[in-house]
Amino acid sequence: MARLGVAALAGEYHSVVARAAAARADALGLPFLCSSAVLDALTEQPTEWVARLSPPQSRGWQVYADFLLGAGHSRIAVAAQPSVYWATGTRILRDHLASRGGTVIELDMSALTAAAVCDELVDHRATALLLLVGHPEPAVPIVKSVRRDRRLAEIMIGAPAGQPEFAEWATLLGDEGAAIPFLRYLPERLTPLGARVGTALRERLAEAPSFVAFEGYDTVAVLADVLRSHGVDRARTAESWPRVAVEGTRGQIQFSRTPGISVWQWARPPIQVVDRDPAEPDRFRILHTG
Repeated sequence: MARLGVAALAGEYHSVVARAAAARADALGLPFLCSSAVLDALTEQPTEWVARLSPPQSRGWQVYADFLLGAGHSRIAVAAQPSVYWATGTRILRDHLASRGGTVIELDMSALTAAAVCDELVDHRATALLLLVGHPEPAVPIVKSVRRDRRLAEIMIGAPAGQPEFAEWATLLGDEGAAIPFLRYLPERLTPLGARVGTALRERLAEAPSFVAFEGYDTVAVLADVLRSHGVDRARTAESWPRVAVEGTRGQIQFSRTPGISVWQWARPPIQVVDRDPAEPDRFRILHTG
C-alpha cells in the first residue's frame, strides 16, 4: 500500500494482525486508523502514525469482569486456545477479578475436548465459563456440550470477544446460543447520524447491522474529515490525529494520549455487555454498560 502511494490505511483486523499492521505502518510512516478492538500494546513504542477507534482490550475486558462480579460470579473458568490475545485477556480478567476476591481457572483447549471441559467445570465448581476460543470451532461444540450436561444447568457461558454477534452463531446453535454475554461497542442510543446509518445499513443488508458496521462507518468518517481538512500528505495526516473532532455514529470522536497506550486513542468509545434474548434470539439485550 505504501509503495502504491496511498494516503492512509484503515483496518478492521484480528488483534495479532492489527498489531503487525500497526508496527509496519509505523516503520513506513503510513497513517493507520485501526477500527477494531485489539491489544493495548498495538506498537512497541509510542507512535504518531497510528490511531485507534475501539477501546483497548484492557478497558473492555475490565468492564466484562465487573459485569461478572455484579452477576454474582467469582469462580470463572476460561476455555482458552494458545494466542497472545487470549492470554492477555485471561491476565486482564485474573488481575481485575483477583483484586475483588474472584478466581480464574484456566482450561487449555489444546489438551481438552468439549466433553472434557464439562468434567473440569464440575470438578472446579465454576459458576461461569468464558469462551476464549475460535468460532465456530471449538466454540460451538463447547456450547453444545455444556448446554446438554445436566450437571451444568446453572452455569453461565460467556464470550467476551463477541462470537455470539455473528449471524452464523445463531444459525449453528439456535436457542442454545442465547444468553451468552459478550462485548460490543455501541451506546444505548446512537447519534442522529448513527440512526440514519443504521437504517440505511439495515435496508442494504436485510438485517440489523452489527457494531462492527458502525465501527467501519466511523473509521471512514474520520479519515474523510482528515483528508478533506489536511489533504493527502501522510505527515500532515499523522499530525492531525490530536485535532480530530468528528461526530460519529456512536458519539463525538476525538483522539488523545492514554496512559499505557502507545497510539492515539479515542478515549471513551461506548462499551456494552449484551446477549441474545432467549425468548427472541435475533434480539440483543443490554446487560451492562461501561
